[in-house]
Amino acid sequence: MFLPSQVLSITGRAFILAGLVVAPFAFSQGPSSQPATPAGQAPVKARPPRIVRPGVATEGVSRSMSDIQTEAVLPVEGSPDWSVVTNDSVWITSARVNHVAQLIAATNQVGLIVEVQRPCSGLAYGFGSIWIPSCGSHSVIRVDPATGKKLAEIAGDPANSEGGITVGADSVWMVTKPSTLVRINPKTNAISATIQLPSGSENPLFSDNFVWISSFEHDQLLKVDPVSGTIIATIPVGPKPRFLTAGSGSIWTLNQGDGTISRVDPKAGKVVATISCGIPGSGGEITYGAGSVWATMFDFPLTEVDPKSNKVVKQWGGPGGDGIRFGFESIWLSNGRQGTVWRISPDQK
Repeated sequence: MFLPSQVLSITGRAFILAGLVVAPFAFSQGPSSQPATPAGQAPVKARPPRIVRPGVATEGVSRSMSDIQTEAVLPVEGSPDWSVVTNDSVWITSARVNHVAQLIAATNQVGLIVEVQRPCSGLAYGFGSIWIPSCGSHSVIRVDPATGKKLAEIAGDPANSEGGITVGADSVWMVTKPSTLVRINPKTNAISATIQLPSGSENPLFSDNFVWISSFEHDQLLKVDPVSGTIIATIPVGPKPRFLTAGSGSIWTLNQGDGTISRVDPKAGKVVATISCGIPGSGGEITYGAGSVWATMFDFPLTEVDPKSNKVVKQWGGPGGDGIRFGFESIWLSNGRQGTVWRISPDQK
């Protein structure tokens, strides 16, 4: 996931991180020599090299985004990105215009628009409400999906614009700066507990009665017991894990360091498969639906992994992507740079 400023400027932070951890991959670079800096002026920083995502070379896997058969293409003003599925809609953030938009599944039309300052760090749905982290107001905003009205605002600065928020165990969970997992009581709209995490652990997911958090800085998946409020397991995964999902009895992490996906057995507490996807670098997302794992990343907006074989079975290259969710028997692909959301059947050739 990228905020709009990241999309437009291709920040040094994102690619410097990628360059540090993705040594095996090729980079396209300009001339090594730089023009001399006039006296008295600060030197101009060179643009970081653009990472080249190789994708998957397995025969029969590669496809073009132009081959995708869409069920609907929905225009969303600004930079559509994070999404969450509710009872009747999919809601999409658009940080460039400070919006969270409702996409009505029954009609494939844009519905309500909620004003939120720089929505970031995911979306969650639970307790009859949508929960929206705001990097602009440094808080979590609770919204009624029936009216679009704000019900509450809870102070808490999201730890990272690429972080996350989740719902489970009668609570809402989000990581705030620097790396503190906060537990929000939806009855009081207040933080009821905090848990200190290792640095750079910012993306929570609730599954099978536990909170799972990817630790980007430590290449780990953390398992938090909501009853005791403690970390009860630390599981090594692929390099720079960011986004995660649950399905087929596993937790799956999208690893930005090398573009792999780690499959974790939550009961055994270990990685049982590493799937090479060829999609390293900042941004992207991962979800589960229709019996498959689906990942998105710039250059390769859609990658399908078969949990039965632990292999990439289809991968579409081209423009688009960066946010993804599954709901109403469809894939919802946010195309931040194109200002659209594609509704896609999972049964693509």
